[in-house]
Amino acid sequence: MPEAPRDDPRTVLLAVGGALQREIAIDDLLRLMVDQIRLTVGADRGTIFLLDRGTSQLISKAALLPELPEIRLAVGQGVAGYVAQSGEVVNVPAVDREPRFYPGVDAQTGYRTETLLAAPMRDHAGGVIGVVQLLNKREGTFSSADEGLLVGLAMQAGLAIEATTLYADLARAPASELAPLPIEGQFNRIVGESDKLRHACRLTRKAAASQATVLIRGESGTGKELFARAVHVNSPRSEGPFIKVDCAALPETLVDNELFGHERGAFTGAQARALGKFDMAQHGTIFLDEIGELPTSVQGKLLRVLQDRDFLRIGGTEPVRVDIRVVAATNRDLERMVSEGRFRSDLYFRIKVVEIPLPPLRERGDRDIRRLAQHFAASAAKRHGRPVPTIAPAALDRLAAYAWPGNVRELENCIESAVVITDGNVIGPDDLPLPERALFGRPPSSREPEDEVLELEAVERQHILSVMRRAGDNQTLAARLLGIGRNTLARKLKKY
Repeated sequence: MPEAPRDDPRTVLLAVGGALQREIAIDDLLRLMVDQIRLTVGADRGTIFLLDRGTSQLISKAALLPELPEIRLAVGQGVAGYVAQSGEVVNVPAVDREPRFYPGVDAQTGYRTETLLAAPMRDHAGGVIGVVQLLNKREGTFSSADEGLLVGLAMQAGLAIEATTLYADLARAPASELAPLPIEGQFNRIVGESDKLRHACRLTRKAAASQATVLIRGESGTGKELFARAVHVNSPRSEGPFIKVDCAALPETLVDNELFGHERGAFTGAQARALGKFDMAQHGTIFLDEIGELPTSVQGKLLRVLQDRDFLRIGGTEPVRVDIRVVAATNRDLERMVSEGRFRSDLYFRIKVVEIPLPPLRERGDRDIRRLAQHFAASAAKRHGRPVPTIAPAALDRLAAYAWPGNVRELENCIESAVVITDGNVIGPDDLPLPERALFGRPPSSREPEDEVLELEAVERQHILSVMRRAGDNQTLAARLLGIGRNTLARKLKKY
C-alpha cells in the first residue's frame, strides 16, 4: 500500500493497524494513536479521553502530559466534557474568551493552553466512546480544514479502539455492576481485572522490557500462549519473528530435528540442509509450549542454547549462533519431574528466570467470568455475522457457578456455541452447553453442601467422560467442545 499523505485521515489506521491484532499494551496503543493524530494536525499536545459509561466520566488514557498521570472530567465539564455530551466538534481560537474551557488542568500542570480543538470518537453505531483533544496549533490557530481532518482522524481512532478488547468495557451501561473502567496495565486481547490476572499482567510488562528467559505456568486453557505473545509484542524484539513450538504435539524422534534442523547427509533422505525453529526465531522469540513434554535427550541441547546461544544441527560440526529470546510454558509440575529425574534441574533453573503464574478461571472471580463471557459473545457474533446478544442474568449466574476445568478456552467455546444456537438476541441459561449439575469450584452454597465438593481431578475426569459421551466418543469433537488440544485430551483419557 502506498504511504498515505500526512493529512490523510487513514494515517491513524495505517499507524496502528498491525498492532490491533496483537497483544500490545492498551496504553501503548492509545499513545501511538494520539501521537499520530497530534503530528498529523500539527498540534503541540494531544489527549485521548475515553468515556466510561459506568461512572459518566472522561478519563485521559493517552496524552503528552508529563505533569499529571491522569485527568478525569465529568461529562459536560470543560471543552472535552462538552464534546462528549453533545457529540459536536469544538474549535477554540482563544481559550480566554471560551466559557466552556476548564482552566483547572493548566493550573495543576503550569502549561498554558491558548488554542484548542476537540472532536468526538465514535463506534460503528455512532455512539460517542471518547474525545480527541489537541492543544496549541504550532502555527497560528486551528483552521476549518483542521476541524475536518480531526473529525476523520477521530473516527478512525474510534474504529481502532472498537477493534480492541477495551471496547466491551467502554460500552457498558451506566451504573454497571462491574467495577470502574480497568485500563491501566491491560493488554489488548487479554480480558479481566482480578488481582491474580493483574499480577500476571504486571509481571508480563516487566518481563517484556527485559531479555530474560520466561516460564509461564498454568492449567490448560488459561491463556499461556496469549501471555507469551504479550511478552514478545511488548518487547524490543517485537519486530522480529514469534515462533511457536508445541512440544507435546511432536513425536519424540522428530523433536531434535524440528527444533535444531539438520545438515545435508545427516541421515537417509536428508538431501539438503533444513532449518529448525531456532533458526527461524533469529532476532525474535521462540515459544516452547508444554516444555515439560520435551524429551530428556533434547533438554541438554536446549540448555546449551540458553547458556551459550549456539547449537549444532543434526549431522553438523560447526556451532550455529542465534540471537533469540526463549519463552516457555507448562501445565506440568516441573519440580516433581526434576525430583523424579524426568526433567534436568540445570535446565529448570535456566528457564525460570522470570516466572509468570496464570490463575485458573475458577480463581479469577465472578467479575472476570462475566466480563470474558460478554467479550466472547461480541467476538463470536462478529465472526458469525450475527447481532451482539445480551447474556441474561440467569445465564451469567450459571456461568459463574461452573468449575471451568477447561478454563478460558472452554468458556470461549461455550459462549460461541450459545451465540450460534440461540434463537433470539438474548442468551439464556438453557443455551449454554454445560452439565446440568454445577461442578466443583463455584457451587451455590444453598444448593450444594460442603461435603459434596469433589477434588479437581475427579471433576475433570467426570467432565471429560460426560463430554466424550456427548461427542459420541469422537476425540476431535470432544477436544473442541472442551477447548483443549486433541493430544492433551488423549493424554488425559490415558491418565483416567
